Amino acid sequence: MKSIVTLSIAVALCAAAHTVRADEIQVAVAANFTAPMKAIAAAFKKDTGHQVQAAYGATGKFYAQIKNGAPFEALLSADDATPIKLLEEGAAVAGTAFTYAVGTLVLWSAKPGFVDAKGDVLGKGDFRKLAIANPKVAPYGAAAVQTLTKLDLLEKVEPKFVTGENIAQTFQFVGTGNAELGFVALSQVMENGKITKGSAWVVPGEFYTPIRQDAVMLEKGKDKPAVIALLAYLKGEQARAIIRAFGYEI
Repeated sequence: MKSIVTLSIAVALCAAAHTVRADEIQVAVAANFTAPMKAIAAAFKKDTGHQVQAAYGATGKFYAQIKNGAPFEALLSADDATPIKLLEEGAAVAGTAFTYAVGTLVLWSAKPGFVDAKGDVLGKGDFRKLAIANPKVAPYGAAAVQTLTKLDLLEKVEPKFVTGENIAQTFQFVGTGNAELGFVALSQVMENGKITKGSAWVVPGEFYTPIRQDAVMLEKGKDKPAVIALLAYLKGEQARAIIRAFGYEI
């Protein structure tokens, strides 16, 4: 009986200690990584007790906010250049940057059967509007321009551009029908390894520069155990399985 009581006390103490150690993390996350990050944050909370407070948006805007003192403790960027820049400027912690995912570009329409398996719809021009993310600040937008240049179609379709502030807004343009098709992130239309809505052409990787998405610890998160734990979790197999399920490469 005594041993059972002792065990019960020990379990209760462990649970209490776990609650005390649980922390909240402020993380800036690239818009294209919204769906997988929500799944990862839920799994991370279940496994560690730590709560991820994530803001989703354009990496370029996050950079400006971080430089102006935003309380973010980690950045999951849409590119690999922004974390390097923050490291060079002393706003991020040396030795903490790593590629957490490699993005895939897809030409997508909310209409089933509208986009063919080879993307020939682009050359036919049977559409009024083509949505892309701003190529000056969004890696997926830059990849879209590279793809159209590779296909020798940029001058032909550029007048039909509808430009999103980020990849989330670009996806919204296509999803609402304001553009018949657009270049978005595969993660936005894929779940459990399958494209779940509309029609799509997965753009061959050789058409654009690899979209390497890097994570980095920011100075405000330096030495914070929960931030260290999250970055380590992103490298673990559970998070990697989620990332792959949304169409990213590792």
